[in-house]
Amino acid sequence: MTIENVCVYCGSSNHIDESFHKSTIKIGTLLAKNNINIIYGGGHVGLMGLLADSALAAGGKVTGIIPRHLHDREVQHDHLTELHVVENMHERKKMMADCADAFLILPGGFGTLDETFEILTWKQLGLHNKPVIIYNEGNFWSPMITLIEHLIKNGFIPKDNSGFYTAIDSLDQIIPALTAPVSPAIDPSEKWS
Repeated sequence: MTIENVCVYCGSSNHIDESFHKSTIKIGTLLAKNNINIIYGGGHVGLMGLLADSALAAGGKVTGIIPRHLHDREVQHDHLTELHVVENMHERKKMMADCADAFLILPGGFGTLDETFEILTWKQLGLHNKPVIIYNEGNFWSPMITLIEHLIKNGFIPKDNSGFYTAIDSLDQIIPALTAPVSPAIDPSEKWS
């Protein structure tokens, strides 16, 4: 599978362990060197800013999509390949999803959780069938993955939905995971049968 544009969800906090900074810089560089354009939330803070800066420094293209209320607070990145200012968070998330060929989830907080579960829900409802890669650096996302498994075990998520994402834990797995064949789409009506 050819991936030209990957939507990356990640944190905007600057108050995190340095190890997350280092790996995010490596990921931005890796994506740029593999000619994969980054679609992200358009900020210059936290992992978001590091991701964009590292990709741009490596000659990559980065498209930011930021809602007006954040743009007006001057948290936007001013040196992107493209920056789209939209009216609200809903428009931002839809545009990010529409522009992406795949999704890569890095460590983050409430916003990253929201985006992750929304894009998995959209996949469950048949709104897309794009790869969703969870970068489980240092077991950061293991509690979330355990929660998903718990929901499947208790019947709240169909068992075949467990293939909606791929969890990886090393940088060298990112490109193979992004370009691996995608499982056939599941009929969303089976969710209620």
